[in-house]
Amino acid sequence: MTTASARTAPGGVVQLIRRRPLTAFFVLALGLSWIAWTPYILSRNGLGVWDFSFPVVLGTSQLTGMLFGAYLGPLGAAFIVTAIAGGRAGLRRWAGRLLRWRVAPGWYAVALLSVPAAVLLLGVLFSGGDVRAPSGLALAALVPSLVLQMLTTGLAEEPGWRDFALSPLQDRFGPLGAAAVLGPLWGAWHLPLFLTEWGGWPQVTWTHVVEFVAFCIAFNVVVAWLFNRSGQSLPIVMLFHVSLNNTVSVLWSEMFPSLDADRAQLALLVGAVIAAGAVIIGTRGRLGLPVGAVAIPERPVEAPLGSRP
Repeated sequence: MTTASARTAPGGVVQLIRRRPLTAFFVLALGLSWIAWTPYILSRNGLGVWDFSFPVVLGTSQLTGMLFGAYLGPLGAAFIVTAIAGGRAGLRRWAGRLLRWRVAPGWYAVALLSVPAAVLLLGVLFSGGDVRAPSGLALAALVPSLVLQMLTTGLAEEPGWRDFALSPLQDRFGPLGAAAVLGPLWGAWHLPLFLTEWGGWPQVTWTHVVEFVAFCIAFNVVVAWLFNRSGQSLPIVMLFHVSLNNTVSVLWSEMFPSLDADRAQLALLVGAVIAAGAVIIGTRGRLGLPVGAVAIPERPVEAPLGSRP
C-alpha cells in the first residue's frame, strides 16, 4: 500500500459505511463477535486447543467467555455504524427507542407473561406430562435472573438486531422480506458458539444446530411483530426475548427433568413455528407494520393492544 492510499483508506471505509450501513452492520456484528469469541472457542470451554478455562461466574463461563463478544457485535456494530452514518441525531434516535418504556401495560403482560406461559405449556406437552413443582430457590431467582438477562442478552442483542437493522430492512424488503433476511443472520451469529459448552460441544449434532437456526428464523417473526406493534419499544422487545431465555434456564430443568436438550430444542422450535404462522396469517404478512409506514419515524405510533394489525 502506498503512503497516499494509506492516508485515504480510513476515509474510504467511512464512506463505504455511509453508503451501505446495513451491510456494514451485519459484517461488523458477525465479524467482531466471532473474533472476540475465538479465545473462548479455543479454550477448554470449547475445542480445547488452549490449555485454559474461562472463570465460572454464577455457575457458568458464558459471562466471562461470551459476553464481551456479544456486546462488541450487535450492540457495538450498531453504535459504530449509527455514529458514522447518522451522526448525533442518528444516535439520539437509536438510543431513544432503548428508553421507550411508556407503552400500554398490556404490552408488558405480553412480554412478561405470554412467553413463560407458552414455554411451560410446551414443556408439559413435550415431557409427556412428567412435571415437577419448581423449588423456592428457582422461583426466587426468576426476577434477579430476568434483570441479569436484560443487562446481558437483551442489551447486547436487541439494540442491534431489532433497533438498528429491522426498520430499514422492512423499508427495503417489506415486513416478511425483512424477517427472511434478519432471522437467518441472527441465527448464523450464534454458530461459532456451538463449538463451545454453550452449544453442547462436543456432543452437539448438526440437527441441533439446524433446529436452533430455524427457531431463530421463526421467533424473529414474532419479535418483529411485537417491535412494530409496540411502537418500536426496545424495552418491550428485550423483555420478550429474555423472558424466553429466563424461563428455560431457571425453570425447565427443575419442572421437566425428563426433557433432554434435544427434545427441549424441538419443543421451542415447534412453539416458535406455530407462533410465527399465527402472526403471519393474522397480520396478512404485515407483521404489525402499518401500510405506508416509514423506516425510522421520529415518533413511532404504538398500536392499541386489541386493534387490528
